[in-house]
Amino acid sequence: MTSPSRRADVAVVGGGPAGAVVATLLARGGRDVVLAERSPQPRWRACGVFSSPASVAALLRVGVPQAHLVALARPIPAMRVETRRGTWFRLTYGDDGSLTAPAVGFDRPALDSALLGLAVEAGVEVRTGVAVTDVAVRLGGSTVTLAGGQRIDARVVVGADGLRSLVARAAGVAQPPTLRGRVGLTFHLRDSRHDVPRDARMVVLDGAYCGIAPVPRGRVNVGIVLFGARYASLLRAKGAAAVASAVLAQVPVAGDESERWADAERCDEIEGASPLGQRVSRRSVDPWLLVGDAAGFLDPFTGEGLHRAVVSAELGAAAIGAALDGDGGAFGAYERAMADRFATKDVVSRVVQTFLARPAAFEYAASRLARRAPVRETMGRVMGDLVPARRALDPTFLASLLRP
Repeated sequence: MTSPSRRADVAVVGGGPAGAVVATLLARGGRDVVLAERSPQPRWRACGVFSSPASVAALLRVGVPQAHLVALARPIPAMRVETRRGTWFRLTYGDDGSLTAPAVGFDRPALDSALLGLAVEAGVEVRTGVAVTDVAVRLGGSTVTLAGGQRIDARVVVGADGLRSLVARAAGVAQPPTLRGRVGLTFHLRDSRHDVPRDARMVVLDGAYCGIAPVPRGRVNVGIVLFGARYASLLRAKGAAAVASAVLAQVPVAGDESERWADAERCDEIEGASPLGQRVSRRSVDPWLLVGDAAGFLDPFTGEGLHRAVVSAELGAAAIGAALDGDGGAFGAYERAMADRFATKDVVSRVVQTFLARPAAFEYAASRLARRAPVRETMGRVMGDLVPARRALDPTFLASLLRP
């Protein structure tokens, strides 16, 4: 039997960080919100775990208790970036003592669970283990159809459903990703030295880069992005495990480590994502709005996904609240606010990806960053969303970085 429809002010599709935060903020403002998440409970999936201090500050800002973050995250002193020829430098996100929180590696299922808990506390009707089968957007309202036939008729629908967003497709704004042919693989390895501080690492190889981030419960998270033909054929012939082993075999032992990660115990199955990107022509038009990865995802190298998820949720909640109160320009204001906040950072990310695809160019830039502390400090703050991204595009900065 088809269940009766449920009316609400807002329907949120997706229960990751962006969906949970936007639902929480709207419910705190007195809105009737229903959130649908297909997974019965938060689980490990292909997603980022390394986050700069800006992400921690954003989570505190939306009400995540400090004690929760201490339990959910492992502090990381710095990100060590390495080339295949052995050049390396550390991004510390502020050596001057101005930061109140370190970079961290998150236990993502635990973080997602905590954020959904905040949503429930705020009064959101959270439905887990329920897939959304269809979304229809129309002027004046939208309809979200759930598996089993029940419908949610809402004034606004929020797409927080990540890459290949169903809401973005229903709105007709989904576009082919900018960086095509990229494949992401991610999993956890056992960390034999989990009781000591450990840098995160980003190792740039020929046709791939590999991020290694310490996370809670005695593990490190490994994230691998493949972008060249070298690993594509191995992936097709022998699968993800063979590719992961081949990549880890090229990761050298760092100065603060004693083991080879190729020999470490894998703690879970390898999760994958492809294509590794999301691009949309718009992020909002009455009566729908996109947040998090659904609103655009470009570059896992910079580790910005969680910060962008929370910021977009804050901006989205403010826009939806204004629209429900009768502001006809609220959705356009959200579109402009997101462009103002992230367009320049996207340009920086594209420049970084251009260098990654050209090993000689990346080696040149890395060697300059290794030797020039002020330039390196600025780049770390830009990557960590601690200063405006336009600083990395300033001609004076670029000259300081690229001069011989």
